[in-house]
Amino acid sequence: MSRIALVLRHADEIHLGNLEQVLLEHGYTVRYVDTLGVDGVRDIDPAEADLLVVLGGEMGVYESDRFPVLTDEIALLTNRLGARRPVFGVCLGAQLMASALGSTVYRGPSNEIGYRLVEPTAAGQDGPLRHVAGIPMMQWHSDTFDLPEGTTRLAGSAAYGNEAFAIEDWALAVQFHPEVTAEMHESWLSSSEEEVRAEGLDPDAMRQDRALHSDTMQLASRALFSEWLSALPDAAAGPRRTP
Repeated sequence: MSRIALVLRHADEIHLGNLEQVLLEHGYTVRYVDTLGVDGVRDIDPAEADLLVVLGGEMGVYESDRFPVLTDEIALLTNRLGARRPVFGVCLGAQLMASALGSTVYRGPSNEIGYRLVEPTAAGQDGPLRHVAGIPMMQWHSDTFDLPEGTTRLAGSAAYGNEAFAIEDWALAVQFHPEVTAEMHESWLSSSEEEVRAEGLDPDAMRQDRALHSDTMQLASRALFSEWLSALPDAAAGPRRTP
């Protein structure tokens, strides 16, 4: 019987990317929920899906006045995490997880855009995060958070100390974007050239970086995600795969 991966999406162009195939290989059926749609997330049973994936978005966790659904997502995550049910969060998703666990999310020191190194901690090197060591990963964020109590810090970067954290083997949050394919990167870049140039970055240089790093990054991302899925508690894990 297929397992269900419920995916909270905040924009059509910010989707599962190269991670979707990994979920399919591990026996999951993927169901997207467009959180800004009319139905929102209030009717979702926090414990029902085998896996909850919360993707990125252009809003900040602290902008619930503009995006009321964020409050509902935090409530959903609070209940889901309280029930110790598997969660994977990316960028905004990681920040929402941190907020649901009682931490503050706020503007960081810089708008970090581009392929940047993420350095696993000792704990990170002992698990799936080791796959990203020495490999530039896609970053596109300007917010950060305090490490939630009861979690393990798995990675940091030169600009941001908290790039990944976990709760045991069933909840994982990453600030970087492991899901980004070359096509997604071009879509984001083409629609955000004004933002990129305002940060003193050259879009064409970023395309050159993509040519250098995208394929390797996607291999590392898939290995990371596959290993994490394989280690989920038996009640939620898909078929075992070798990363």
